[in-house]
Amino acid sequence: MQQTRLQHFSRAAPMSWRRLAVTTLMGLVLSGCAGTPSSSREDEVEPLDVNCQAPIQPEEEVHLDLVDRLAESGKPYAALAQLEGQPLTTPDHWVRKGRLLASTQQLRASEQLFRSLAQQCDTAEAHHGLGMVLLKTWRTEAGLAELRIARADSPSSGNIRNDYGYALLLSGEYEHAAYELRTALELMDGKGPVRQNLAAAYLLTNNDQGLKVLTERYGFGVDEIAHAQRLADSIRR
Repeated sequence: MQQTRLQHFSRAAPMSWRRLAVTTLMGLVLSGCAGTPSSSREDEVEPLDVNCQAPIQPEEEVHLDLVDRLAESGKPYAALAQLEGQPLTTPDHWVRKGRLLASTQQLRASEQLFRSLAQQCDTAEAHHGLGMVLLKTWRTEAGLAELRIARADSPSSGNIRNDYGYALLLSGEYEHAAYELRTALELMDGKGPVRQNLAAAYLLTNNDQGLKVLTERYGFGVDEIAHAQRLADSIRR
């Protein structure tokens, strides 16, 4: 799974009945997966000490920038240590902790954190993070449900649209995935891992015109197409 950086989004509206239905269905999916905890146990998450409305203060922004730089330079353990050196006072702090827990292979702790944050604050970032952890633990349908909520809450986020599109590829919804990934490519100015994901989607749907656009407009080279072909082959299996 491609790694992307979470961006800051505004707080979403309160959970709707549609979301309650999605969450219920997700619990049913999880309860049927061998080797995974039951849905009732997963719902028993400890509340976080977080004010969902708390803004980031200037001094906190400086600290979070340091955490982000460490994470982006391939030092997730150091980033997590720096993050935990200060109080986690906003949803942005908790989102970063959830991602860093996942990056340091603490997937269960990451899942529990994001599940609590999604229940308490109902933000796009929380559902995005939870969806990604579920995908990492091979619960594709449950992950899709969470990413679908995140995508609905923040449709202009290229990162979320990319991850949602990739999850659709994994579930075999190639045409839908291509639409989401093309949107993500344009939102992200043609940069990042979405390039490979979209090329793979076009290969899986035999979309020669789409591949031509990638080559002519976005400068895809032979090596990138070859990498996308390997990705498409691995997904097709």
